Amino acid sequence: MKFIGITGEAGFVGNHLKMIINTRPEDFTLVPFERSFFEKDSKMDEFVNKCDAIVHLAGMNRHDNPQVIYDTNVNLAESLISSLKRTKSRAHVLFSSSSQEGRENLYGSSKKKARELLNNWAEQVGATFTGMIVPNVFGPFGKPFYNSVVATFAHQVSKGEVPTIQIDGELKLIYVLELVQEILDKINDSIHEPEYVISHTAVAKVSEVLNYFQSFKNTYQDLGVIPVMTNTFELHLFNTYRCYMDITSHFPVKFTQHTDPRGSFVEIIRLGVGGQVSFSTTVPGITRGNHYHTRKIERFAVIKGKALIQLRKIGTNEILDFYLDGDEPAYVDMPIWYTHNIKNIGDDVLYTNFWINEPYDAADADTYFEEV
Repeated sequence: MKFIGITGEAGFVGNHLKMIINTRPEDFTLVPFERSFFEKDSKMDEFVNKCDAIVHLAGMNRHDNPQVIYDTNVNLAESLISSLKRTKSRAHVLFSSSSQEGRENLYGSSKKKARELLNNWAEQVGATFTGMIVPNVFGPFGKPFYNSVVATFAHQVSKGEVPTIQIDGELKLIYVLELVQEILDKINDSIHEPEYVISHTAVAKVSEVLNYFQSFKNTYQDLGVIPVMTNTFELHLFNTYRCYMDITSHFPVKFTQHTDPRGSFVEIIRLGVGGQVSFSTTVPGITRGNHYHTRKIERFAVIKGKALIQLRKIGTNEILDFYLDGDEPAYVDMPIWYTHNIKNIGDDVLYTNFWINEPYDAADADTYFEEV
């Protein structure tokens, strides 16, 4: 068991790292951190004293004045170092630098300077330091117009806006959960590496990313069709895009019913991928689910009876309620990182079709239980 602290745990990468750590309580315990600790030596020292490893992610990416970015990032590193010295800590420190280190800008310079300062501390006291040089990171819940062009384009396209490409450059990308796994692997390895270059896992031009998102909007958001995905990168982009949609206004989506004297016919799902289709009956008053996924795509389709489907984003308190009735068959798709359930709120048996994009594997279920 290792006690892990994350400066910047509320940020894009920090939040995902925190959520993954919370799915592995047998391996890691998260030491809570607040940004205000940087201003309070006693709180910072208390935090540092509890940590076996500290992942330093806190920083500034954008500001109208580049000098503010430089000063902020260097000052945050110096504040952490001061606490490490005061507490005589030998925690393994991991720092997220940037592939912009080699560019002529103050953001890249601030990252390089912070990495060098942290390495100097580690070498002076004999501690372990991992200075990670990270490519462009993308994934769900990134802040548009701040974290990456991927976040900006996903936000704009899902809202019906038309993004503008300033420079159609080539992006070397890594999905946020791939980066998180790299960080956890380095924590477990505990090897001193002052300059560890993390390899990108995908390459795409800015225009290609935009084309993917426009295709997802036309195929999935507008028509409800699960698109063809030929590789993991496309799945990661699709799951990223889904998290920028306004699910409260989009779902539930009513099916088109074809009726004649024989009865009715409803197409449940049209797929560009495989997976597993299941069918369930649920007696009145019973709730199924109360779990979330980190990679799977899932659809709940109510075809008979009355149901309440509830979703809650992990780490938040807001519960989203969707009421479905088999008299007007409809579906709700489950975004990743949203715990969800379905309850029979009617007087009769509830009939539900479930589709998920990969067959269930007990050894790698990607299913984490948490009450909505």
